[in-house]
Amino acid sequence: MTELATNAPPDPAPTANMSLGGSPRSTPRPVQRSSVVRSGPDGPERGQSTVEYALLLLGAAAIALVVVAWVTRTDLIGRLFDTVIGRILSQA
Repeated sequence: MTELATNAPPDPAPTANMSLGGSPRSTPRPVQRSSVVRSGPDGPERGQSTVEYALLLLGAAAIALVVVAWVTRTDLIGRLFDTVIGRILSQA
């Protein structure tokens, strides 16, 4: 295989006084930090939807437990079931 020859000089090794583009600067530029809070797949809210789903499931489970406790203390569901089955059997 033959290599293509180029007339461009090789890139210099990066130093502290070089910008991202490769040109030297006289003084290094301080790093600027953003005070903006990012929200998105890489921001601090990354796991928020998982926590929301977990809380939703806990709330649904709590409501289900309250309903089950109420049903076991009353005879309302048993009477409703007997009425529905009685009407079905009487029409058959």
